[in-house]
Amino acid sequence: MSQHVPVQPLWKPRGSFIEQSNLKKYMDWLFVKKGLYFRDYNDLWEWSVTDIEDFWESLWQYFQVKPHDIYLEVLRRPNENDMIGTRWFSRSTLNYAEHIFRNKTKDRPALLFQSERHLLTEISWVTLEEQVAAVAAWLRKRGVKPGDRVASVLPNIPEAVVAFLATNAVGAVWSSCSPDFGHASVVDRFRQIEPKVLIAADGYTYNGKSYDKTSSLRDLLNALPTVAEPVLVNYLDKEADLEGVTLWDDILEGPAPAIEFEAVPFDHPIWVLYSSGTTGKPKAITHSVGGCLLEHYKALALHQNVKAGDRYFWYSTTGWMMWNYSVASLLVGATLVVYDGAVAYPNLQVLWTLADRARISHFGGGAAYFIACMKEEVPIPTERLRQLQTIGSTGSPLIPEAYEWIYQHVKKDVWLISLSGGTDVCSAFVGGCPIMPVYAGEIQCRMLGCRLEAYNDEGQPVFNQLGEMVITQPMPSMPIYFWNDQGNERYRSSYFEMYPGVWRHGDWIKITSRGSVIIYGRSDATLNRGGVRIGTAEVYSAVEGIPEIKDSLIIYLEREDGSGYMPLFVVPAPGVTLTDELRGRINHELRTQFSPRHVPDAILEIPEVPYTISGKKLEAPVKKILLGHDPARVVSRDTMRNPEVLDVFVEMAGEKFVD
Repeated sequence: MSQHVPVQPLWKPRGSFIEQSNLKKYMDWLFVKKGLYFRDYNDLWEWSVTDIEDFWESLWQYFQVKPHDIYLEVLRRPNENDMIGTRWFSRSTLNYAEHIFRNKTKDRPALLFQSERHLLTEISWVTLEEQVAAVAAWLRKRGVKPGDRVASVLPNIPEAVVAFLATNAVGAVWSSCSPDFGHASVVDRFRQIEPKVLIAADGYTYNGKSYDKTSSLRDLLNALPTVAEPVLVNYLDKEADLEGVTLWDDILEGPAPAIEFEAVPFDHPIWVLYSSGTTGKPKAITHSVGGCLLEHYKALALHQNVKAGDRYFWYSTTGWMMWNYSVASLLVGATLVVYDGAVAYPNLQVLWTLADRARISHFGGGAAYFIACMKEEVPIPTERLRQLQTIGSTGSPLIPEAYEWIYQHVKKDVWLISLSGGTDVCSAFVGGCPIMPVYAGEIQCRMLGCRLEAYNDEGQPVFNQLGEMVITQPMPSMPIYFWNDQGNERYRSSYFEMYPGVWRHGDWIKITSRGSVIIYGRSDATLNRGGVRIGTAEVYSAVEGIPEIKDSLIIYLEREDGSGYMPLFVVPAPGVTLTDELRGRINHELRTQFSPRHVPDAILEIPEVPYTISGKKLEAPVKKILLGHDPARVVSRDTMRNPEVLDVFVEMAGEKFVD
């Protein structure tokens, strides 16, 4: 168990900040309008997960959701022991994009865009509305109806935002893959949903290189026979063309009447997102329009304090749910900052320079990015980040040392928000709270409306102990279903097999006495050593806090005789050699920061840690490979950022490695 028990907070909100926060204003509204008084956040949270109908209805009222048809009841469950099939705000109809365009104004831009190929540019609300109107009109003219699927293979560019908003405006269902996905990866996803329209770019840029995708677009169309209307976005080459494909620029030149927002039922699908697919066919996770609307209002406004006029940025590709989440910043009147390119091209300063030039208020990225900046000692233009209010981190646990680095080297009065949730809900289960302090290595709170607990081996909730992360009450942004999942079999097996009627998320966590949450890694990657469970995040915290170590991966291999073997794989920093002296320092840090059980049986050098495209370490697949499983059955290389590194583990695999 972690020995890291921070005593002093790294950040504490000032009284004026608390009073002006969206969360405090919501609490004041509850007192005035509902007669509800809460002493602190934990009191508010307890109410939100106990009187769940009243809570979610209060969000509907507070954020002034605009329905076309009003709801008859807030919540209807199939039975008390099942979340699947839960209905929210039945009979209501609404439109997500319509709520975004409530914020249109001439006072500030809708979007800011920069890429490796483009300098920072502004897109006005007028331009955004005209382009969305033109694309929506074209979709309707081509016979796209509510429920039809529009698939996208676009970089993180303004055209992707326009395409999504137009798709949503006509009631169609959005689905997106990043253009750096392999052909098989895209086909595995889109073939499940049978799209009617495919919008794709002619290529993309990454790390200073351009990648032409026109030939693979033709292959993709051949593999997706349901696509009746292919569209090409000329991103790399304005002259690129394909026979039988409509050009995006031609659509924009078409008629653009006022946007007609299609009202759809609350539980109508808004988009289909996908699981990583590392160990099988990706799950086609389908969310509702209304569920995402309410969840995103709550998450962005109350938990991240995003306000009208703020500038919101989260580094992402269009294939990660954080892209959808960041677009939601438009719901609360923010300007969305869009960036296409690599985080380290031409160097790791590029996004911090963007934060300065774009005057970003809310800056988000993966935990691995902040850790890389810390290790590389990237100089941050601190004095020029006056507009920066929050830094957001997600994707994997942020180590305590990275928390401290942000406050020492980025901005001492910034509010650091560590989020954890996922594609499963297109939001977070745990995250930020503007009226509570920030402690190193801890996520501030369980988010409102999320009845999250840590279960022990007996299925009982525990505090200050390691346990399985579970959610015991339904949330509107939980999937309405997995696409083409007969009888909800994959849906049920993904979350509800261990504890019937209770969502098991697969993370290993501890809920502290102050209500914060510490995530120790995936429970399927937990190191069960001598009967004591160890979270992988603890090991990464100690090891990656050593300047000479760039990255690391640890697994635990169970032998047939009941014994185990725990190798630690490390990537030394550039110019560093893994010596016995460095191995000794690693072991010393693990022993002194945590316990002797954290010390590995061997420390081995590897060139890179294998990652999914969305930045997750592939602990479980590596474990299976080392135990001799067929790599092709264990992991899909198309879902990986660096598939070639798997060969290192394949060469190690088999009996010799674990004997």
